[in-house]
Amino acid sequence: MVLLAPSLATVPEAFTKSTVNPLSYKEFLSGMQRLRGALYLQDGAIRPEQLTQDGRHELPIDHRSWHLLTLDKDRNVSGCSRYLAHPRSVSYRNLELTHSALASSPRWGKLLEAAIESEIAGARKMGMAYAEVGGWAVSHEQRCTTEALRIALATYTLANLLGGCIGVSTATVRNCSSSILKRLGGAAVNIAGQILPSYYDPQYDCEMEILRFDSRHPAPRFQRWMDDIRMKMLDVPVVCAQIGARALPDRFSERPAFVTVDSAGMAAYAA
Repeated sequence: MVLLAPSLATVPEAFTKSTVNPLSYKEFLSGMQRLRGALYLQDGAIRPEQLTQDGRHELPIDHRSWHLLTLDKDRNVSGCSRYLAHPRSVSYRNLELTHSALASSPRWGKLLEAAIESEIAGARKMGMAYAEVGGWAVSHEQRCTTEALRIALATYTLANLLGGCIGVSTATVRNCSSSILKRLGGAAVNIAGQILPSYYDPQYDCEMEILRFDSRHPAPRFQRWMDDIRMKMLDVPVVCAQIGARALPDRFSERPAFVTVDSAGMAAYAA
């Protein structure tokens, strides 16, 4: 497992292995974008013209986000998720969520805005970040394993190591993404008891759900696994592209070592 930090990020001191290494950062980020591009294209979620010439699915928010990556035995990216923590001044209009089909719905758009603004205000009151989580992708070889669940739990853990968050994610019904996130503690967004529905998003040609979550409160049955992930994540390499508020000297040459977060016993939690 490897973490990529946003440009000029403050890396918490709890992480024992942070390094400034633009070459490794670019290599890992490109690998993640190629994996995401290949999988999204095969699923019909994007069109070929949305990829770069070398097959990467490149988004403007990538450099502003944390990326949690898992690597295969050849050090290629085999799974990923994106965590974008917003500044305290963020408003609904600043969110990536506003590009969703539900946000532009005449019936549901205003309700979504009101619900999310309430969530942002709640996070601010509790001194927590408001975050958007996405970019979840797992290689075909790993789709029949617990890898997707492990990445999702590790993303929860990352959020807590960064100070905790109230967050939101647009998750596809396809490939069971939304159902996995709901089992972990995600829930449909609601306001005044009115639950916002799933919706068809023509941009990704699939049914999607908008789910909210509190990083402090995953489903109780996963807490033991998260505690184990937390201890191991403190030794996961954090690769920074630029010198930020805290980053240790480059101690990992051009390719940082990576830490194994074992999946043993995960099937019992996933059942």
